[in-house]
Amino acid sequence: MDPIDMMVADINCEDLGLSKLCLMENAGKCLSDEVATISTFTFSKPVKIAIFTGSSENGGDGFVAARHLLNRGFEVEVYMLTPPNDIKSIDAQINYDILNNMSPHISRLNIMELNDSKDVEKIDIANSKSFSEYIIIDGILGTGLRGKLKEKVRKTIEIINNSNALKIAIDVPSGMDPLTGEISDIAIKPEYTVTFHRVKTGVKKANNSDEKLIGGLVICDIGIPIEAELFVGTGDLLRLNYRKNSSHKGNNGKILIVGGSKDYHGAPAIAGISAISSGADLVYIASPKSVSLALKQKSLDLIVKTLNEGNEDYFSLDNLDEILNIIDTAKIDAVLLGPGVGQNDGTGKLFNTLAKKIDLPLVVDADALKLIDPILIKNKENLILTPHLNEFKSFFKKFINENEYLNLINDSDENNHDKLNNKIAEFQKITNNINGTVILKGKYDLVFNKNKLRINKTGNSGMTVGGTGDSLAGLSASLLSQGLNSYAAAALAVYLNGKAGDLAKESYGNGFSASQLSEFIGILMED
Repeated sequence: MDPIDMMVADINCEDLGLSKLCLMENAGKCLSDEVATISTFTFSKPVKIAIFTGSSENGGDGFVAARHLLNRGFEVEVYMLTPPNDIKSIDAQINYDILNNMSPHISRLNIMELNDSKDVEKIDIANSKSFSEYIIIDGILGTGLRGKLKEKVRKTIEIINNSNALKIAIDVPSGMDPLTGEISDIAIKPEYTVTFHRVKTGVKKANNSDEKLIGGLVICDIGIPIEAELFVGTGDLLRLNYRKNSSHKGNNGKILIVGGSKDYHGAPAIAGISAISSGADLVYIASPKSVSLALKQKSLDLIVKTLNEGNEDYFSLDNLDEILNIIDTAKIDAVLLGPGVGQNDGTGKLFNTLAKKIDLPLVVDADALKLIDPILIKNKENLILTPHLNEFKSFFKKFINENEYLNLINDSDENNHDKLNNKIAEFQKITNNINGTVILKGKYDLVFNKNKLRINKTGNSGMTVGGTGDSLAGLSASLLSQGLNSYAAAALAVYLNGKAGDLAKESYGNGFSASQLSEFIGILMED
């Protein structure tokens, strides 16, 4: 499990009503149980426990473990490399406060702050040569490794490694990259690593290359339900790329929307406005001549490119070179095909050619789903499709058996585990025919990418109003342009679109419009 996925699941637990503080309590308790078991089977006499903590959740797990180990009769020493006021995790701070409030210490607890390398050199462990005197618990960095090790941290790791004590790492040995398993400088060399919920990707890679880097691997179940991984939630906002203060216009995404026709000019405009609201710097819309004037009047923020070749009312193959030139000259990062284009034969020929030629992250929406041959895009990984059920059936008709009955998840399925899973499996079998990501829109939006699945529960009945699907398509393209992969972008897009719809309903009632929905997207991303 990638570290970011674990952080997302942690926060999404709170959407379910399960607090991170509760998870930390479970993790610390499980850690203390494992430490006690290891101690019993390794040593013939009682040993001291030395817990080294940093500023993150791993330090908090150490504080919780300290409390439970004291209750088991162990003598516990806590060495804090981060001053109490600098602890970043609120939950870790709470658990430190609990230990600090246990003063005067009736239990055999000693808490020491290590302010610099000299303090580290003075601790008892630095001078102890006995294997049977200490168990050291490493809660310094874990998944929180960022950049070069600070001198105090590096010195602490050196002293721990040079000691003869038995060493246990929390989640990931400090100094090891939690994603790659690489060690750029030095890392804790544990006899055991106790990890929570799932093995982190870096730990798995390191263990496969050299088991000595990890030691014995213990996996603790801390009570995270599978729904915290499947349901898209607040935690998924962590996947957004950091917007640098030094960035310039265009650094945060440039998208091209190929949309609009004589009868539909609102769809590409709504998609464009949502794309801007979700952080894209520049949004271009390429549209037929009869549509472009209306689009220019719709929003001053959209860059409308009038297509002068061919039919004035609809797209045609005559527009191919103009569109490819916009992509090239504007250095577009992602393309959205489909909002409001209609199902003209000439449009179909153009869109199939574009789908084949465009080698950028691509969103296919609305009528484009009925026009484009799936064979042309089935191997694209940086692809998002945004169908409702009928569009899904139209796009995937070559992969659906005639006797196969497909239906969305409804209220009666919510408490029927087998029926729910069978429906999901039927859709997943079909979407497995492409390498991209499919958003199947419904009361519960289903996001498929090969064997992976996310479920979105945000949104409401007011979102049956026209244009909310265009908003979703614009959001998807915007997030792709900002560097998210298709699976992460699609999941976050449906969550934000639905959540914005929920806020719009609170403000305007069921009569809100798709353009009013987009007002709330930026607020959600900032929060």
